[in-house]
Parts: sequence; structure tokens; C-alpha cells
Amino acid sequence: MLPHHAASMDASTTHAAAAPFATPANKPRLLLIPPNPSRCLARPRGGSVAVCCAHSPPPPPAPLPRAAASGNDEDEEEFAPPGLRLRRLAEEFRALPDAARVRRLLAYGAALPRLPEADRVAANRVMGCVAQVWLVGGVDGAGRMRFAADSDSEISRGYCACLVSALDGARPEEVLDADPAHLAPLGVAARSRASTWHNVLVGMQKRARAAIAEREGRAPGQPFPSLVIGRDGAVRAQGSYAEAQAMFLSPDNSKIVELVNALVEKKIGIVAHFYMDPEVQGILTAAKRQWPHIHISDSLVMADSAVQMAEAGCEYIAVLGVDFMSENVRAILDQAGFNKVGVYRMSSEQIGCSLADAASSSAYTHFLKTASRSPPSLHVIYINTSLETKAHTHELVPTITCTSSNVVATILQAFAQIPDLNVWYGPDSYMGANIADLFQRMAIMSDEEIAEIHPDHNRKTISSLLPRLHYYQNGNCIVHDMFGHEVVEKIKAEYCDAFLTAHFEVPGEMFSLSMEAKTRGMGVVGSTQNILDFIKNHLKQALDRNVDNHLQFVLGTESGMITSIVAAVRELFDAYESRQEGSNIEVEIVFPVSSDAVSKTSVNGSHRFGSSVADELDKLTIVPGVNSGEGCSIHGGCASCPYMKMNSLAALLNVCQQLPDEDNRLSVYKANRFNAKTALGKLVAEVGCEPILHMRHFQATKKLPDKLVRQVMHGNRGEPS
Repeated sequence: MLPHHAASMDASTTHAAAAPFATPANKPRLLLIPPNPSRCLARPRGGSVAVCCAHSPPPPPAPLPRAAASGNDEDEEEFAPPGLRLRRLAEEFRALPDAARVRRLLAYGAALPRLPEADRVAANRVMGCVAQVWLVGGVDGAGRMRFAADSDSEISRGYCACLVSALDGARPEEVLDADPAHLAPLGVAARSRASTWHNVLVGMQKRARAAIAEREGRAPGQPFPSLVIGRDGAVRAQGSYAEAQAMFLSPDNSKIVELVNALVEKKIGIVAHFYMDPEVQGILTAAKRQWPHIHISDSLVMADSAVQMAEAGCEYIAVLGVDFMSENVRAILDQAGFNKVGVYRMSSEQIGCSLADAASSSAYTHFLKTASRSPPSLHVIYINTSLETKAHTHELVPTITCTSSNVVATILQAFAQIPDLNVWYGPDSYMGANIADLFQRMAIMSDEEIAEIHPDHNRKTISSLLPRLHYYQNGNCIVHDMFGHEVVEKIKAEYCDAFLTAHFEVPGEMFSLSMEAKTRGMGVVGSTQNILDFIKNHLKQALDRNVDNHLQFVLGTESGMITSIVAAVRELFDAYESRQEGSNIEVEIVFPVSSDAVSKTSVNGSHRFGSSVADELDKLTIVPGVNSGEGCSIHGGCASCPYMKMNSLAALLNVCQQLPDEDNRLSVYKANRFNAKTALGKLVAEVGCEPILHMRHFQATKKLPDKLVRQVMHGNRGEPS
């Protein structure tokens, strides 16, 4: 379908903006010819636009030919196909020095017809551009794509002009064949501006996919569920799953009062993970306004926050997470000297984790025994593992923990600091494969680009470390496993122009998609905190510009993040409300849906590492998805961790009200200390904390601690803990 202003034009229309949507019979051909003092950019027929430049760039190459829209064979022969036009465009810019490229862009932008005000609206905005950029497009009667674009930035208008000149009038398949890599020479401005052409191209290709689907009679699929947060803080839900999430954003006030009274009276602090049940998170978020010792974060910060609460006088810490998180909190508090502070879990049953279980398997032990026979070796273990696992693995191979936000920096520093090192990463197979993929990408970067990531590396060092990076291939998160082929294909088709976020634990397809988006300022891959910061930063930029905008983010991680995201968005809206007259800015959070969500069968090969999701399901009494009432707007489920949902509000209130536990009635909730010993006769609690302390040192100094380096080079079986 054509944009509305195209459909309404009659044969007498002469406005410049009408040109890209003229009918085949009267379509004017815009020749983008670089100007010089004696020549102006002009439209040869149909309307009259002439723009001259005051300066003269280098002698221009041949004019860029326009597409033939009539379908006539003679026109087909006269005008070059889109692929050729794009290559000529790239060659033209590649031949020019940077300053001349900018002048050429400005000249092209000056000749681009302006869009009418009716089309310069938020619905047509191209997301991810620093400037305001608008794109409209559709199919004409001959089945050709018709595009028009505009921007309030002259450089961005130049990018738009180049793409419109090359792809307006192309067949939908030809638009999809346009390779962004071929247009890299267009990136002549600051990186924030240079992503404009790529984002506009993605928008054009999205419209081309829709045109093909309509031509083939394929009905548009149902959208993923989403929550839209308005400038006034109001939340609009789209889809049944989103409605269920939104319901808990306005929690029962009586429950808030009941919880806060118990926390204040008993001096209880609460640390909870981002993936917590939305009902519990809604109450905790509201209760935090009255009791500051409540913190919702990723797993690493939970233990740090518990220490701060103990320092502030809290006598008990309630942990809402999986069991290894409460173990870590207990051990870190002991390390900090707060042995008398009680730590309590929020379920009477064991709260497992597919990653933690994978690392405690015999297969993982075999993986590390192989590592121990390949010195010098360093084991980099994901923080989402049990303290007991950390202890036993550290005695097999010197070990340092990592998070999804610092794993890349940790591994690169290790390779830079220890000659001929072998690194063994686990237990998350998807993350391991994604790290290897990332290093493969780095190996073809320039030395300057690599140095920006790590100053001690270059193409040679990255290439040399690739065969010495090993990762475990039989473990993954049962939630992030959902982001496989089915979800990725729908994102490509319908959300490719949105901001994409992905946890480092997602399968490779989702990782690659988000990495591509990252190159044009539209994506992030990392931890839950990285994702939250990404959303906040883009909202801040929109608020600083203070123009109408709709920011759409695809949430590539556990849906429990939504409570913290909504709270952060509302906080930013409130902070800006007193400083400026509010524009109409909205933030939309999209929840990807899988028809299987958590499945006992492989979905399009997504379980390619052989991880047994079925084994995990056999242990669960709660499975997210339509069968247990958590259905999304299509027949499937959203990313929702069944383990995290075992932390109930009833258990939290029960534990808080019964403290202090003088009769030991809460023994099943208590996070006990590890009194067991390792194979070398050391306390599990002490040895298990050492890899965490190694990571703390790295975070503070950006270097591996000397003790760990000695353990790697000479073995740690005789090292005192």
C-alpha cells in the first residue's frame, strides 16, 4: 500500500515531494548530479527544482541513473539495476577524500524533495538516528517499491537522497538484495550520523518484505505482545501476556504496607534478581520508596548490595533468586565479616538453574580435566554457578568468575597477560559460541578498532588466540534457549527497524542479529544491566531532543525485566517533566514469543549443543507458556524463568513475619554455610569465594591478580587459599 499522500495525488501535482510517488506514466526522473559553479541539480521533467552549491567539489563522475518504474523493456535497458547503482554510489564516495565526501552528501541532500508535514510524524521516524529522519514507502501499480525520505539534518538528508535515488522504483527483491557492506563508504560523518544510511536501508527492506508478503497473499502475523509507557507514566498493554505483566505494575497497597512494616520492624534487607515474578517485583518496587534496603539487580550486584545493607544495620537478608544466589550472598557476607546476619531463601523447595546444574555435571568435570592436561590453562566460569562448583573447579584448573558484561574483557586480558594461555569457558554454550563469534569478527577488524576494545590486542593477537579459546558445549539457560530460529525470523521481518537487545546467553542467531543492529547504533548484547542502561540512554537522548518519538525495544531476555524497565522509564519521564515542556515520547517494550517457549523437543536446531532441556522440565512444577496461564498473544509463551517464579510473595511475607526464627521453623528457608571440604581438604566456602575475589580484583584494576597468574603458570594445588 502506498503512503497516504501518494494515493491522494492527482495528475496536476507539481510539488517536489510528490516525485518519488508519481505514477509510472508521469514519473519524473531525478538525476543526482554533483554541482559545480556552472551546473545545478535539477529534475529533468515534471516540476522544477534547482539547488546550487557555493563551492565546487572534485569533478563528478557520471550521474546516478534512476530506476525504471514503467516496466517497459526499453526503460529497463536504459537504466541500471539497483545493485549496479549502489555499487556506483559506493565507488563514487570511495574515490573522494573525506571532506569532499561530506560536500557531496550535502549536495545530494539539497536536491532531495521535502516530505510534506503530514508525513513528518513519529510513525514514520527512523529509529536510531541522532537527527530526525522520516521514511515512507510502498508499492506502485507496477509492483515497484516507491520511497521518499527526509531529515532535519543536511548530512542525513544526503544519506536519504543516495538511498532513494538508488532504490526508488526497484522491485522488492532488489531492495532486499542491497548489501549494507557495499555502502560502507557512505559513512563519512561522525559514527552517530553515519549509521543513518544503514537504518534507512533497514526500514526500506522492512517495507519490501511486507510488500512481498502481501503479493504472495500471506496475512500479516500477530504482533508480539508489548507494553507502551507514555510520557505521563501510563502503561498501555498490547496482548494477553503484556496485560498480565501490566496488572502487577500497580500492586495491592495493603500488601505493600504489610511488607514494609515487617521489614522495618525486623531490620530486613531484600535483594532480588531482575527475573523475579512480576507480582513480587511490583510490590518490591513500590515498597522501596518507603524502605531503602531493597535492591533489584543482576546476580553479581545482589551480594554487594547485601553487604551494604548489613553495613547499614540490617540483621537479615531475604534473597529472591535461585539457590546459588543465596549461597553467594551467604559466602560474601561471611567474607566481609557479617557472620551473624541471617540469609534466607524464598522457597521451601530447591530452586535450581539449568546453567548451575550443567556446571555440576560429570561432563563438565571431564571438560576441566581436559583443561588440566593443557597448561597453561585458565578456567573462566560464569557467575551463575554454585559456590560448590566454583570450589571444585578451582582446584582442578585455576578459575576466575565472570559476568555477561565483563566476560569478553576478562578473556582478552588473560590472553594479553599470560603467554600461550589456553582459556576454558563454561558452562553456557551459547555464550561460549557467541564469544568465539565475536573474536572471529574482531580478527577482521583494523588494529585501531581492536585497540578500542582492548589496547593490548591487534589482528595478529586475536587470530592467534582463536584456537586457544575453548568453551563447554552442553549447557544453556532454558529461558534464553527460546530465542532461536522462529523468534529471529519474526524479528527480522517485523521488528528489524526497532532497537534490539539480547542477553549474552541467547543462541547465535539472535546474537548475530543484535550484533548487526549494534553496528548501526540500534542494538546491545550483554548483561541485564547493560540492557537496562541501553534503554535508559536512548530514552535520555530522546528527552534531550524533546521531539515527538516512539522508541521500540525488543526485549531479548527474561520478561521479568519489565518491572525494572518501567520503573526506570517512569523515573526519567518524571525527572525531565519539571525541566521542559513535554513532547509526546513513548517507550514500547516488545516481548518475543515462541510457539514452544520452553520445549521438550528441538526447534529448528536451536538445541544444537545437545543440552537436555527435557531433563530440566522433568524437575519443574511450573512451565511458562499458555498451558500454565502465562500465554502470549499468539499460541506460545514468552521468556519466563520457571525457577525464578518459585520465589513467591506468600513465602516472602511468611519469612519476614516469623523472623527472628527462635524456634527454627524457617530452617528450610535458611541459606546455610558450606561446612563441607574440597578434595584437597579445604573449606568449600573459602575456595569457592576465591574465583569471585579474583574477578573483584580484575574489576578494580583491569588486570588479573598476581596470585591467579602464579596459579595458572605453576599450578594451584599447593597455593594457600
